[in-house]
Amino acid sequence: MHHYGVSRRAQEITPFLVMDILERAQELERQGISVIHLEVGQPDWDTPQVVKEAAFAAMQRGETQYTHSMGLLELRQAICQHYAEKYGVRLTPDRVIVTSGTSPAMLLIFAALLDPGDEIILTDPHYACYPNFVRLVDAVPRYAPIRETDGFQVHQEDFARHLTARTKALLINSPANPTGTVLTRKHMEEIAGLGPYVISDEIYHGLIYEGREHSILEFTDRAFVINGFSKAYAMTGWRLGYLIAPPEFMRPLQKLMQNFFISANAFVQQAGIAALTLAGAEVEQMRQIYSQRRRFLVDGLKKLGFAIPVEPTGAFYVFVNAGHLSGDSYQLAFDILEQAHVGVTPGVDFGSNGEGFLRFSYANSLDNIGDALGRLEQYLSGRYIENTGG
Repeated sequence: MHHYGVSRRAQEITPFLVMDILERAQELERQGISVIHLEVGQPDWDTPQVVKEAAFAAMQRGETQYTHSMGLLELRQAICQHYAEKYGVRLTPDRVIVTSGTSPAMLLIFAALLDPGDEIILTDPHYACYPNFVRLVDAVPRYAPIRETDGFQVHQEDFARHLTARTKALLINSPANPTGTVLTRKHMEEIAGLGPYVISDEIYHGLIYEGREHSILEFTDRAFVINGFSKAYAMTGWRLGYLIAPPEFMRPLQKLMQNFFISANAFVQQAGIAALTLAGAEVEQMRQIYSQRRRFLVDGLKKLGFAIPVEPTGAFYVFVNAGHLSGDSYQLAFDILEQAHVGVTPGVDFGSNGEGFLRFSYANSLDNIGDALGRLEQYLSGRYIENTGG
């Protein structure tokens, strides 16, 4: 008996809801409606000029061929240098693989680490795509609920109560998407001591407005780091990331890289070197502007009646409880888009514990954020009249 059609694996992959919102927003824009985008986790800046120039120059020099599968040695050295200066962590280039964005880095790590049926514990809420990466390698995502009242900090016991004989790894993301939470040094240290490997998604490092962020490598060598250039350097469309892993995993990871991706883009890797070594001033300027926007958006949302018990201090998100408006965040986000023409992301995209929440991104100008808050105010007063039958 032949079974034709889509694989079970592909059927189980859930849609990325923020893309549904974005695509509908673009339809409205084609009709001539102005939409303010607070849904996408994408910097609104152009990539720093020095970074672009490095890529142009590399193309002009003819750097248009495959590189070493692990990435250009100079870029891997620059990454090691960055981790040494910023976190006091000693690394060698043979512990780094350069990838086309952090998504392939995730796939490589999960493929090298997880057998079918192995478990990995994620927080709930979490970045929407994590569970799908885990499912793709036939492993099982388990979820540790984290709490708004606690600022979505991850405690060792949140993970500990979900440990089983099949738990292979714990996944943390700090500063976090969608919550903007930065894990404390103490929490990271405790999580590192739990036993399983820790996978640390450090893509929002550099976007922090109070205190400082820590790399998992400060606390343990039994860890994998996922990082890249998309967020802090405003390079989402360049697709450039990297992973750092324990020595015994490097050859298996390299074999996977060779087979499935060959190498990251040659001239884009030159842009990465420029980003790490020359773009410091631009990155700092962007960080300061994000910091102002964060203050403005948090204050504005509070004025609109949203409770924010613990303010986010990293990334460029505010994850807000909108349970008083609706228990169905997907419907609510579409309603806000259709009525107020503001794009926001439904919390349910980030796990069942995110239901009732909305994620607002402040990767947009103060003017646009102000305009969005005004539109939301009108939307909310309209809702209030409807709800009271007035």
